[in-house]
Amino acid sequence: MEKKLLTPLELKVMNILWRLRKAFVKEIMEEWVDEEPPAYNTVSTIVRLLQKKGFVEHKAYGRSHQYFPAITKSQYQKRHLHNVLNNVFAGSMKGLVSTLISEKSVSQDDLAALKRLIEQSEDA
Repeated sequence: MEKKLLTPLELKVMNILWRLRKAFVKEIMEEWVDEEPPAYNTVSTIVRLLQKKGFVEHKAYGRSHQYFPAITKSQYQKRHLHNVLNNVFAGSMKGLVSTLISEKSVSQDDLAALKRLIEQSEDA
């Protein structure tokens, strides 16, 4: 599988597939939220590109194809975070967390939960 990250449209399709677990192109389009879905051929092309990149597999039913994720959402999130951590923050977890906190994008509840996670990992 390629190590490339997904484009915004590819990620939108993957999020739908992760949620549905398997779907035909028409079903992907029916789940499109917040905006009008692209044309059927566009969504079909995106799914085929995702398959070529190794993110999606399919099962054929005659001329129709039902698509399903080849990787989990968690696997993709880890890959994406690893990329951001290494390429944007030069591998500095402290830099990443510091940026999140300084931008006020972490709530007090999230901070408390993070503290608990850190304490649990130290106990392990």
